[in-house]
Amino acid sequence: MPTFVKFWGTRGSIPTPGHKTRRYGGNTSCVEVRVDDRLFICDGGTGLRELGVDLAARSDRVEAHLFFSHTHWDHIQGFPFFTPAYSPKSELHVYDVLRNDDRVQRLLLGQMHSEYFPVSFGDLGSKIRFSHLSDAEKSIDGVMVGHIEQPHPGRSFAYSFAKDGRKVVYATDSELDLKIENRDETDRSPDAPRRLPKALVAFAAGADLLVADGQYTDDEYPKKIGWGHSRATTIVDFAIQAGVKQVAIYHHDPMHSDDIVDRVIDTCRDRAIAAGSNLVVFGAREGLELKL
Repeated sequence: MPTFVKFWGTRGSIPTPGHKTRRYGGNTSCVEVRVDDRLFICDGGTGLRELGVDLAARSDRVEAHLFFSHTHWDHIQGFPFFTPAYSPKSELHVYDVLRNDDRVQRLLLGQMHSEYFPVSFGDLGSKIRFSHLSDAEKSIDGVMVGHIEQPHPGRSFAYSFAKDGRKVVYATDSELDLKIENRDETDRSPDAPRRLPKALVAFAAGADLLVADGQYTDDEYPKKIGWGHSRATTIVDFAIQAGVKQVAIYHHDPMHSDDIVDRVIDTCRDRAIAAGSNLVVFGAREGLELKL
């Protein structure tokens, strides 16, 4: 059966509703991945509320596996508004990555303390089961789920979902520019390909779809070094080196209007063409659904 991917939140850092962000969307990070009849959710930004409303309309019983790249606000703030979490018929599997790391569990509970939210975690009606991945890969109902750590303040993880030769990689909040191995060369010649670490390239290798953080333009990045996000053009080099089929530039800057995102994507496409690549490059957009 095919794999489906749908974008519910594509914006970085803070929600940005308004007429300037109508096309790409203003909700923060949330992506739905469906493999056969299994539902995987990547991140719980404000887009998770929209996904929850949609899921509740499909069925009064939802079973979902939730993976969080990290626990900064824009990636967890939709969870208290996730409709299936209130349904006694629903079952949610929430994963921390490492066996001895319970940050996702602690912070999902913590943001629902009365100081922050009127409904406590204990009042949620669904069955919520916390687990961890620990090993490099974990089989979940026949889907191989992998993870790798990324450069980002407070730690961040990318995830891969693979079955029957199809592979989706979700890699947001990753400052790949800090990991460029030929930095001196690319500083002298900005158009030179930026070589990324073999481990990261191998993790994404051959993906049908790479969803990756390309928040900054080349001009913006020098003022944002250390903030945890990549130049969109670096994502193009990453995707080419990994041999992925298509890449969604994701985690759009909250200061970027739709028109600015359009220009970013045009620049990324030009870079792929200049490299002689057939890579498909597009901007992640709320409501966009892909069949792989």
